[in-house]
Amino acid sequence: MLRDSGPAIPEPAGPTDIVVAVKAASLNRRDLLILHGRYPLPAAPGVVALSDGAGEVMAGGEAVTRFAVGDRVAGTYFPRWRSGRITPDAFDQPGCTLDGMLAQYAVLDEQSAVSVPAHLTWEEAATLPCAAVTAWSALTGADPLLPGQTVLTLGTGPVALFAVQFAKLLGCRVVSTTSDRQKADRLKALGADAVVDYVREPEWGSKVRDWTEGRGADLVVETGGPETLEQSVRAASLYGQIALLITGSARKPGIEISHVYASTLATIRRVFVGSRARFEDMNRAVAAHELRPVIGRVHSFEEAHAAYRGHATDAPFGKVVIRVAD
Repeated sequence: MLRDSGPAIPEPAGPTDIVVAVKAASLNRRDLLILHGRYPLPAAPGVVALSDGAGEVMAGGEAVTRFAVGDRVAGTYFPRWRSGRITPDAFDQPGCTLDGMLAQYAVLDEQSAVSVPAHLTWEEAATLPCAAVTAWSALTGADPLLPGQTVLTLGTGPVALFAVQFAKLLGCRVVSTTSDRQKADRLKALGADAVVDYVREPEWGSKVRDWTEGRGADLVVETGGPETLEQSVRAASLYGQIALLITGSARKPGIEISHVYASTLATIRRVFVGSRARFEDMNRAVAAHELRPVIGRVHSFEEAHAAYRGHATDAPFGKVVIRVAD
């Protein structure tokens, strides 16, 4: 639901709270799942929507030390996950079990916010908390990628697009998949070194191996789930990594891998966004390289319902953003 806080700036609820005037928020696939009651974590009744948003600090409690009035911040996807591995007591999420960012003002604990790179617009900054941190975690969360290694990304969803950008930032070669020729051109413009049409080449795992002269991809950012996992395994190098971001779908809810898995020592690891520390690491890289997120559409605050409908019915190239205030 939307919440109009009116012209009055709310007071911090606690001594370490900051009041953020939200400038922009962005949609993720999980927001549609929450809307339709299909998200694994039950949503609180009447919760304010959206985990992703950015804005300006307007006030702070007496014990706030991390931020000052006027600072540009974004909220984190898991407010209580500061660093290291997540624990069961840190699963709460804005826009689901906690009020989210689709509001004029958001009250956040200072520990659940990060500074955003100065070169980004509000709309760009609002794209970071979920998709960008997920992509960054996929690329940097296990064995380090080395310059010259190969990263495979699937499709043109926001996580895949951020993964292309981050992989190039890390000096890697990138192979991407899509069945849309125009999107293939845009992937190459974004940095992909090669694009495989997965409709024309249903055995696209072999095509990735051909492109890498038989070696395979050192890291696969696996955003397709059960429908694509076997080809991702086929595409992976002997000791490759497969960062698994989606585990099921209506068409194929379970994961099946044939005997081909016996021919590789690839590691499959589950990735689900990341900690505040990982968000801050990512932001330093974004700032140093002046990376700009890809935005597909921007809606006004009054068009929030249309933003949801559009996100559900088509596949924009880039994030869907709602501009809350100028």
